[in-house]
Amino acid sequence: MAEKITYQDLLEAGVHFGHLTRKWNPKMAEYIFMENNGIHIIDLNKTLSCLDEASFALKNIVRSGRKIMFVATKKQAKDIISDEAKRLNMPFVTERWLGGMLTNFATIRKSLKKLSQIEKLMKDEAFNNLAKRERLQVSREKAKLEKLLGGISDLNRLPAALFIIDVKREHIAVTEAQKLNIPVFAMVDTNSDPTSVDFPIPANDDAFKSISIIVKHIGKTIEEGLAERKKDKEDVASKKEEEEKRKVDETVA
Repeated sequence: MAEKITYQDLLEAGVHFGHLTRKWNPKMAEYIFMENNGIHIIDLNKTLSCLDEASFALKNIVRSGRKIMFVATKKQAKDIISDEAKRLNMPFVTERWLGGMLTNFATIRKSLKKLSQIEKLMKDEAFNNLAKRERLQVSREKAKLEKLLGGISDLNRLPAALFIIDVKREHIAVTEAQKLNIPVFAMVDTNSDPTSVDFPIPANDDAFKSISIIVKHIGKTIEEGLAERKKDKEDVASKKEEEEKRKVDETVA
């Protein structure tokens, strides 16, 4: 079981700090505790409740064997998101969101196929026989594709859900997910619209510490789901083995 995150943990990480009151989105009213020196303070009890709800749903998605795509292109969230996604073997986007990444996935798959072909070519001896200029062009194209698509290189079908940092910044990703009925889990600050996502987690989405504590908690939850899936598969295999052994014993008898 993932270590229970506490009110104090969130407080120390500055999860409660929202935006200036003049920048707020009125739809966030239910998640705001108070105003202090012109800044909205997020109700951390609501954050804990929403985090529990999101964690439960994410664990079930992962346990069923499906993928969660992590999305964060803002500077302070990129490294946290990519590190956690890589650790969990989940797809992620930390560079520019390419329009149509979900709604035009067939085209994205063609680009992924191209990246795969370039990687294969570069491992081949024939690559070294190319002119220096050609090798440079291939290398540059690979670097460009890797930067944009490296985080989803193993994705062969649409993800089951998105986990997003800052829905205002990643509005294109949110819109595409809505069109395809892909559930969206997201850290939502006081300047954002929580109704645009399925599982809003009210939290400061600008500070490194705040992003880190939420992402790492979500990561531990997903890790649990993966472990439970592995155990489920082992249990099924074990039952199958026992059943086959029983049939053999009955035949012999």
